[in-house]
Amino acid sequence: MIASDRVFRDRRQAGELLGQALSAFVGRKDVVVLGLPRGGVPVAAEVAHFLGAPLDVLSVRKLGAPMQKELAIGAIAEGGVRVLNRELVASLGLNHREIDALAGREERELERRVKLYRGGRGPLPVENRTVIVVDDGVATGATMRAGLQALRVRGAARIIAAAPVGAADSVESLRGDADEVVVLETPAWFQSVGRWYEEFGQTSDEEVRACLARQGDEL
Repeated sequence: MIASDRVFRDRRQAGELLGQALSAFVGRKDVVVLGLPRGGVPVAAEVAHFLGAPLDVLSVRKLGAPMQKELAIGAIAEGGVRVLNRELVASLGLNHREIDALAGREERELERRVKLYRGGRGPLPVENRTVIVVDDGVATGATMRAGLQALRVRGAARIIAAAPVGAADSVESLRGDADEVVVLETPAWFQSVGRWYEEFGQTSDEEVRACLARQGDEL
C-alpha cells in the first residue's frame, strides 16, 4: 500500500490531472502536444483536449540490451536522433557494430509505426512553436530525451517535458534537454511506471490512431 504518493486510476485520469498542471498553456495558438507512443498518447490526448491544442505523435523507440530487452541502453527518435547511456553500454561491453544492429532494427519499426499512426500525413510543424512532450511515465528517461533532442533539430522554440510520474533522477536528467519539466509525482521508491497506475494495460496501435483522430476532429 502506497500512502504518501499519488496512484493514478488510469492514463486518462493521469492526463486530465497533467493538463490541469499545464493550464498556463490553455488556448495558446503556438502550442502543440506530442505523445510518445504508445502509452504516452492516451495521456497526451487528455492534455491536448484540456489545452485546446493539436495532438501528434513523436515516434521514439527504446534500444533494449541484447538478451535483456527491457533494459534500455538508449533510444532513437524521428530525424535520426540517437541517445545512449554510455555508462551502461560500457558496462555491458557493447561495441558500435552491435549498437548499430540494434538501432537498425528499431529504426525499421519506428518508420512502420510513423506510417501507421499518421496514415501517410506528415508530422505537425513544430518550428518556432511551444511543444509539450508527454509520456505516461519517466523510468530511465532515454526515450523522452531522444524525443526532446529530435525537437531541437526540428526548430522548436520552447520544449516542455511532461509526465504524471517519474523516477527522480531520470526526471532531473531531462532538464538538460527541456526548457521546462512538469512531472506530478517523483516518488522516492519508483520501481516502475506501472506501479503508479491502478489500470496499466498495454496501449494498442488502434488506440493511438483513435486518440489522434478524435483530437483532430475536435479542433
